[in-house]
Amino acid sequence: MSELTDRISAAASLTPEAAEQAIGNILAFLRSESDDPSVETVIAGTPGASDALRSAGDPEFGGGIMALGGKLMGLGLDMGQIRTVGEEFVAFAKLHTDEATVTRALGSVPALAPFV
Repeated sequence: MSELTDRISAAASLTPEAAEQAIGNILAFLRSESDDPSVETVIAGTPGASDALRSAGDPEFGGGIMALGGKLMGLGLDMGQIRTVGEEFVAFAKLHTDEATVTRALGSVPALAPFV
């Protein structure tokens, strides 16, 4: 597992597999909801992000943010863990890409604002 997965697993009290799939689903949602190039910059620049994205498979988010929530809860996460995963991912991504890029990527999907 990657440093990203280990960090999020510990912070959110999740198995490494659940942490990786949660990160992957969040990134897949971000990618599906935004056409801003900053999203791909964050994924490419954050170690472990591409692996997490692959672990999520090819999820569908026809229900928007509620579909993402359903997928994360289906992994066994509660709302507190979902928030922790989001916050920890953002902090880690800012360490490896610049803060402005991460902020722009997240801002390109307003539905994520309450969770990160």
